[in-house]
This record gives sequence, C-alpha cells and structure tokens, in this order.
Amino acid sequence: MGRQFDVDEKFMMRAIELARLGMGSVSPNPMVGCVIVYNGVVIGEGYHAEYGKAHAEVNAVNRVKNQELLSESTIYVTLEPCSHHGKTPPCADLILHHRIPRVVVGTFDPFAQVAGKGIRKLRDGGCQVIEGCCEEKCIELNRRFFTFHEKRRPFIILKWAQTADGFIDIDRSAEHYGQPTWITNDLSRIAVHKMRTDESAILVGTNTAKKDNPSLTVRDWSGKHPLRLVIDREGKLPDWLTLFDQGEPTIVYTSREMPNSPNLEYKRVVFDGSEINQILSDLYLRGILSLIVEGGQKLLESFIKSSIWDEARVFTGKNVFHHGVKAPVFDGNLIRSDELDDSWMFLFRRE
Repeated sequence: MGRQFDVDEKFMMRAIELARLGMGSVSPNPMVGCVIVYNGVVIGEGYHAEYGKAHAEVNAVNRVKNQELLSESTIYVTLEPCSHHGKTPPCADLILHHRIPRVVVGTFDPFAQVAGKGIRKLRDGGCQVIEGCCEEKCIELNRRFFTFHEKRRPFIILKWAQTADGFIDIDRSAEHYGQPTWITNDLSRIAVHKMRTDESAILVGTNTAKKDNPSLTVRDWSGKHPLRLVIDREGKLPDWLTLFDQGEPTIVYTSREMPNSPNLEYKRVVFDGSEINQILSDLYLRGILSLIVEGGQKLLESFIKSSIWDEARVFTGKNVFHHGVKAPVFDGNLIRSDELDDSWMFLFRRE
C-alpha cells in the first residue's frame, strides 16, 4: 500500500508539472496535466494547452503509440475528468472507451457541471478510481479556478512596489504626472510583466490612471495581455490616456452612461460603497478567473478593508523616499520571498 502510494505520488507530481505549462493560456478552464503509465513506464502524457482545445486526457491518450496497452494501464490526472459536453467531449467517456482500468485523480472539479459526476461515471463504468493523490498540491495549482467557482469571483492579487521605508509614491503635483515613480529595478519589472501574462485581468483606479498613464500591457515578457480595467467614477479621465488607445480590450467602470468604442467598453456601476462587489460580479459573469489590482493606494486599501483579496505581491526596492504616499497596511501570511538583484518580491496570502 505504502509503496503504491509513493508510486502514485511520483506520477501525479509529473502530471502537476505538465499542467503548469498551460498557465496563462487555458483560462477560464483549469490547468490540467495527465500521465498514462503501463508497468511502471510512462507511455503517454499531455496537458491542457489552450482554452477550447483538447483536454489533458485526450492529449495523453493520443501520445500512446500502442493503444492496446491502455486497457492495462493507469491514468493519472490532476483534476477530475469532465463528464459533460462543453467545447470538447467528456474525458470520462474517453477513459471508459479505452477501458483504462485504474484512474488516479488529484482533486475533484468544483465546476457544477462536473463536481463528482466524472468520478461517479468512471466508477459506474467499472474503473478503479483513487481520489486525493497530492490533493493539496493539485488544489494549489488551480487556486484561481477553485476560488472562481467556490466564491463566484476572480482570484484577487494585490500588487504594488514600495520603498525600503514603506512608500509607494512621492507627493506628485500635476506637472509630474505621466510616468510611474521608479522604485525597484529591471528584473522586478520583468517579473511584473510575466505576472501579467499569467492572470486574466488587471485593474487600476482613477488616480493611478491619471498620474502614471499606464498601458497595463505585456512588454518585457512573451504572452497574452490581461484584460485592462479602470475605475473612472465621473467619466472624467482624459481620452489621450494610453488605456483609451483601443489597442487592447479595456473596460471602464463608471457611473455615467457613455458610448462604447472598439476594444473600449463603458460599464455602469453604482458608487454606493458596493462598487467593488459589483465589479467582481461583472468579472465573474465574464469568466475572468483572476485579477491583479495594481493600485493606487485608495483602491488597494478598499480591497484590504473589505477583506476581498487572496494574495498580495509586494515588490520592495532598496531606495528611500522619507515622505510621500504610504504603502498599504495589511495582515497576511508570508508564503515566499524572491530576491530580484537589489530588490525583493514578497508574496503574502490572506489569513
């Protein structure tokens, strides 16, 4: 029993490695990896590479050269095989079709159309199903997907850069608007752009849009741009801002009725203290799995005070400002710290 558990863990860890290759490309689907093993030897493996295309199980089965071996193999999959017809046929049916006798599953699928139905179908079809192999790691892998379906909102990452003495900006007057205040270094900027490729959307408030004129696109890494979001309560942000260039899809949350343009949508919300929840509900309906909240101070603090966040990524430079705009104060558990030359990235999870 113990030896078989170790073997199962080994192959499930490989499936998790494969699943991560789909990061940034499969949303709003989960990342899924799959390994097929015959007599202790991997004969096929695959992962879900792109939303709307073949699932991990299909890719793994198609990699098996001798399909006759499938009826004597074990299939390892990080997430419960789907049992419904979506953009692709049910993977549970594929497993049953090839008579794969043993299925090892990392964790159940929280999506209502699956949620145990895939495992039940496999068992009813005669498969031996082993559940919960490397379960915590499989849930961690898809923490965005689980948050989306269980809390009905995107997974929220708060992000800011701060000086060694705890400031996120100098006190800027209007003549100094247009460029962000530089706090960290080139390697930190690359890390931020990579993070953007991993997440579905990115949000800034009115003051950040006005002061920094950010593009919120990916330039120092290869990958897709996140959906750009900006809060403009009164609809008074100037139309020459980069966010309004219509180069990438952008949503403006505002109290005013304003006409849409190509790649530029104005979405009305009521600013009555519940605007964050209104925005998150809208993003849920749009299938946005994850959201970076990039500032500024008031917007970040509103998420913190509402306890509506999951991670905080704090990029900290070595320079000091002595005075200016203070960094947000929050309670969180430090999960990881990454040294980025002379700067650091600290990753916190909400308690």
